[in-house]
Amino acid sequence: MMKLDAVDRSLLKIVQEDCKLTNKELSGKLNLSVTAVYERIKKLEREGLIQDYVALLDTEKLHRNFMVLCQVRLERHSREFWGKFEEDVLKLEEVTECLHISGDYDYILKIRVKDMNAFREFLGEKLTTLEHIGSTHSTFVINEVKTTTAIPV
Repeated sequence: MMKLDAVDRSLLKIVQEDCKLTNKELSGKLNLSVTAVYERIKKLEREGLIQDYVALLDTEKLHRNFMVLCQVRLERHSREFWGKFEEDVLKLEEVTECLHISGDYDYILKIRVKDMNAFREFLGEKLTTLEHIGSTHSTFVINEVKTTTAIPV
């Protein structure tokens, strides 16, 4: 594991806030040369600390501002069932996050759709048609306090 110094930490904080800054702009903020900034960014990318650069999109303008957290329980706990479910859920563009969890349910999905009707359609025509789902429990988000997730277009 790579050991981060204070400059690396500052650089990571800055690029998370605005990854469109040029190396020259970053060098001014960090009091480093442009070359030093470039080399640090490349090192952080090579080490996998910076995995990607994304744009955060306006969910309302994209008609994806209705968010549902849906817990999913599989029929059985087996590697086969987990694998098939995870393979299938990766194909659902409405699902922006899928987490394998402990507790009463096996997974929690973050789903983004236009509205309640779109969610009902998604649930009936896509999610509940997947193999091995025993039950689901959905919670509708009232207010989104913070998000950094890329939204499907």
